[in-house]
Amino acid sequence: MSTSPASTGAGSGSMLSSSPGAARVSQLKSMPRKNGEASFFFYDAHFKNAAVKILPGEYFVDNEDILVMTTLGSCIAACLWDRHAQIGGMNHFMLPEGSGDSGRYGSFAMELLINEMMKRGAAKSRMEAKIFGGGAVIAGMNTINVGERNTNFVIDYLKTERIPIVSKDVMDIYPRKVCFLPHSGKAMVKRLAPANTDALVQQDRAAAQKAQPVVATGGSVDLF
Repeated sequence: MSTSPASTGAGSGSMLSSSPGAARVSQLKSMPRKNGEASFFFYDAHFKNAAVKILPGEYFVDNEDILVMTTLGSCIAACLWDRHAQIGGMNHFMLPEGSGDSGRYGSFAMELLINEMMKRGAAKSRMEAKIFGGGAVIAGMNTINVGERNTNFVIDYLKTERIPIVSKDVMDIYPRKVCFLPHSGKAMVKRLAPANTDALVQQDRAAAQKAQPVVATGGSVDLF
């Protein structure tokens, strides 16, 4: 496993403003965005590529290899890809279901992502999925099982929609950083140490407060 860290912030002060990456970031920032579409664009110095960060409740679809990334605790990120059309996208949801139309809930988040990919020329019959997250990152909250419920939801949803899961890195106790390239379909995941994840813990606690207690790994991805 490679452990070389990836840049997560917009630490792009050293880049030349005339570089192709900088020009691409500027172009992306100037384009109008749909409701729920990610809009935090920056230049990632580690990968030397334009990047977009997916926040909880957001999604992003493209046919170019912009670096699509997010950080997960108990949340799930689904990366869908149409190999023929070379279109891909990622979402980030916090809970399987909830009231209202919000990308924070899995059922709506998956619908948003699939519909947007189809609008861009992808076909659901050709889509394949890579799924990440669902970690039990908060000690003592196993009775709520938010990460497990999110994982089971996305697996069941994709099975119902007949979208095969070609790889996954889910559950366990680790927070994760995920990067996805929508043109090539390449996904990378880095398991993070439990320390220094205060924002994720707060995010997961917020999700757990909304969750109701439940009554009653295969494939491969690149590590970075």
